[in-house]
Parts: sequence; structure tokens; C-alpha cells
Amino acid sequence: MLKVEVKKLNGEKAEDLNLNQDVFGVKINEELVHQVYVAQASNQRKNIAHTKTRGERAGSGKKPWKQKGTGRARVGTASNPIWRKGGVAFGPSNERNFKKKINIKANKSAIKMVLSGKLRDSELVVLVDNNFENKKTKFAQTFLNKLNVNEKVLWVFDKKELENQKVSRNLEKVKNIFVDKLNVYDMLNTKYLFVTKEGIKNLEEKYTK
Repeated sequence: MLKVEVKKLNGEKAEDLNLNQDVFGVKINEELVHQVYVAQASNQRKNIAHTKTRGERAGSGKKPWKQKGTGRARVGTASNPIWRKGGVAFGPSNERNFKKKINIKANKSAIKMVLSGKLRDSELVVLVDNNFENKKTKFAQTFLNKLNVNEKVLWVFDKKELENQKVSRNLEKVKNIFVDKLNVYDMLNTKYLFVTKEGIKNLEEKYTK
């Protein structure tokens, strides 16, 4: 049976919690995790780069000079890519689609693998709850200092804990996320994962179906 310490918000140990082997003791397939991570990273990519083609350039479409008799090269429009201030040939377009489909079963398997990896590497921190008596950022920072946590943290909250997440949302190295939005991309981009006992229960129910 897998076990993990449950921490109080003062940094002290509260109890040991048994974890579901099917969620936190899964064999890790690095190739699958990488595929899901890359797909989620692509889906978050914003397509900003764009260059204007000859058809998008402003200006007249009039032929600069007649086709023959000038001694110069023939040209049809001033917006052609060869000319200065003309359109760009084969440049980046904001119509490009970077979206990638993620198989539901593969995504669930990858999440369980990352959770198992966090437990194995002692990067999973389970809390009694997220209810700090005083909703001030300094109390969350004090808690992190007591745990000697100096790396990036993904702090998991339930949607009913809107007030509780105020205490950590302004910390530079902390990202808040709702338990139903937990994903491979955010977990791998942070070192530690903070989850409450209730959050662990929700995850086990969701990923053992």
C-alpha cells in the first residue's frame, strides 16, 4: 500500500494517508507522457506571426510601366515579392493551425503516470486543507519556507475554494489550478504538486473509473 504524509498548514505532520495503487503507483511510459505534453503545449500556442502576401499589401494594382519597350524587366504590380515594400512569399501566416488531438484514454493514463512520478520523487505534498486562517500571501510564503520549497509549485484547489486560493495566487513561483483542470503540461512545468486530502480523493475517484 502506498502512503504519503499529510501536512498541516503550519508545516507539521498530521497523519499518513493511503493512496490508490491504480492512480499513484502506475508504471511510467515516458514516450506517452511526452506525446501528451507536446500536444497540450501545441494547443496553448498562440498564432501571432503573420506577414502580408502580395494580395494583402495596400496600394494600387496598376502596372508600373508597359510590358515592352522600356528596356526594363517586365513587372505586373508594385506589390510583388521581389520589390521593396512588396508582399512576402512563403512567410508565416496567422491562419496556421497548431492544434493537436489528445486521446482521452491516453491523457488519463499520462496524468496517472505523472502523479505516480511526483509521489516517487517526493514532489507530492498532501495538505489537510487549504484553509489558512488569515488570507494573506505572507502566510502561504511562510508555509513554503517551513517545507523548504524554493522551486515552482502547482497548487490544486477545489472550485468551492475561491477564497482559499487568494492566499497563494500572488506568489511568484506558485500557480493555482482547479482539481478538475489538472493536466500533464502544468504538472511537468512545476516541481511540486500541492493537493489536499479531499483533492486526492477526487483524483482517485476520477481516474479509477
